[in-house]
Amino acid sequence: MSSTTAPVPRPAATSAVLRRGLRVIWSGMRAQPRATVFAVVGSVLWASATVGTAWAIGWVTDTVIEPAVTAGSVAAGGLWLIFGVLVAILAVNVVGVILRRVFATVAGFNLQAGYRRGVTRQYLRLPLSWHHAHPSGQLLSNAHADVEATWQVFNPLPMAIGVIVMLIIAGTMMVFLDPVLAFIGLLVFPGLFLANVIFQRFMSPRITRAQQLRAEVAEVAHESFEAGLIVKSMGREDEETERFRTRTYALRDSLIRVGRTRGTFEPVIEAIPTLGTLAVLGVGTWQVARGELTAAQVVQMAYLFSILAFPVRALGWVLAEIPRSVVGYDRVQRVLRAEGSMEYGERTLPPGEGPASAALHDVVYRHEGEDHPTIHGVSLEVEAGSTTALVGPTGSGKTTLANLALRLVDAEAGSVLIDGVDARRLAHGQIPAVATLVAQQTFMFDDTVRGNVTLGEEATDQSIWDALRIAQADPFVRALPAGLDAVIGERGGTLSGGQRQRIALARAIWRHPRLLVLDDATSAVDPSVEQAILAGLREAREGMTVLVVAYRMATILLADQVVYIEQGRVVDRGTHAELIGRCTGYANLVQAYAREAAERAAVAATEEETS
Repeated sequence: MSSTTAPVPRPAATSAVLRRGLRVIWSGMRAQPRATVFAVVGSVLWASATVGTAWAIGWVTDTVIEPAVTAGSVAAGGLWLIFGVLVAILAVNVVGVILRRVFATVAGFNLQAGYRRGVTRQYLRLPLSWHHAHPSGQLLSNAHADVEATWQVFNPLPMAIGVIVMLIIAGTMMVFLDPVLAFIGLLVFPGLFLANVIFQRFMSPRITRAQQLRAEVAEVAHESFEAGLIVKSMGREDEETERFRTRTYALRDSLIRVGRTRGTFEPVIEAIPTLGTLAVLGVGTWQVARGELTAAQVVQMAYLFSILAFPVRALGWVLAEIPRSVVGYDRVQRVLRAEGSMEYGERTLPPGEGPASAALHDVVYRHEGEDHPTIHGVSLEVEAGSTTALVGPTGSGKTTLANLALRLVDAEAGSVLIDGVDARRLAHGQIPAVATLVAQQTFMFDDTVRGNVTLGEEATDQSIWDALRIAQADPFVRALPAGLDAVIGERGGTLSGGQRQRIALARAIWRHPRLLVLDDATSAVDPSVEQAILAGLREAREGMTVLVVAYRMATILLADQVVYIEQGRVVDRGTHAELIGRCTGYANLVQAYAREAAERAAVAATEEETS
């Protein structure tokens, strides 16, 4: 487990980040046009009503309040007029706010949901070779935190658009009221823009670093949870705690720096419009004293600035979110644009329910990032209805060949044929429809036994019990409190390793595959149980071809053909009796297997005698 972290790229210049952020926003608006239009319409209504309030206050002051003060009384009609005007403006304001908030939320969450689906589809589309090079924690962060960061900007966006409309309307009104006061007040906005640009320049690297650290924390946490058994059995709890603490404290410090920056700049940004309002009141009062303006005009101008003080902050919110949005977008796009997807043809496999054949011709495969191939020009024929065992030392390439046979990975050179058809030319879904893999490392869903066998497909109880019987899983499943409907917990935590392997084997058998690939799929079961499983497979093998990665003699002896592999090359092939007499490497290996089996049997017998 490595504690190193990926280098954090330096953020681009502020102007470049702003341009890229605007492109991200525009792409989101095009993806959610209906919700965006309603949100913007609502924001424009809100902006118009807000500015209309300033006009109404000035108009009421000029036509009702000042005459009432002069006359020493106010007519009932005047009060009703004030009430009616303000209620009408308030109604428009409320409708605008509702439209703005509701549809901004709809747009933002629709974008998040759409991108999460896109990222997940890409994960499923990308081959295993790509997944091997990308930690699961990082992938979880891409699908959750990075997608959320990309589209969080849509929360303040409609309000910021409304603020721009508000500034245009308010600026026009102020110029008509008094150009001098308008000029003094409008000096506020260049100041606000400059403050936000400086704010963004400081925030961008801090947001980038925090987003990277979120992914690292998720990656470390995922590794720790996945390796829980290793951590506890090796006594590494303190080291794992320290590794997680280091990343979480780094994230904490990074977020504190973000908060400090935000806490420093936001009061300044809030103060600038207030200073503009004070300047307008000061100069306006002086002009009223000289008779150049009326009190109503000064009140209207000052109120315009006071109501702009808070909404203008929405521009700052958008500018503050843009760096985070760009960082999240880049991280998500690296997934969506990842190379290595498998191309499919349009061929279909010949119809029929009989066993399928498989063949590898001059196959070469190289793991990503490695200089030398793992598989060197291997050719292999697996005849329909036969059982072929792949035997070889650890690291010889047996599992890789099994994956190549099912096109879980693509060969660098050579070809893989299923029933005589090049696997690359087959349509999507053709191979899974006829072939199934049972791996040594089994995966169980947090579901019932039934759900783990059928994976949600319709099935009769009898068909499930038949598959469990062949896999020698029916005795312990019948002993479970709910039988087929017993929930076996996350990753099958309530079952032993051998029980999980037997359910995984039943999952494959239930599908009646024409080609069954077993990658040491009975390693965790007792030899006697393995013998019964192999006998059941032989019974059910009439419509099935079996390719098995074998480590036990019982499995090897089941095979019609044994292929011995060393260092990614086929050294020899034939029956067990043929290879044991002519292939030294094979003979030494199977003798080691036999000694290991004998030792295990002796230990088991001793334990039985002493118990």
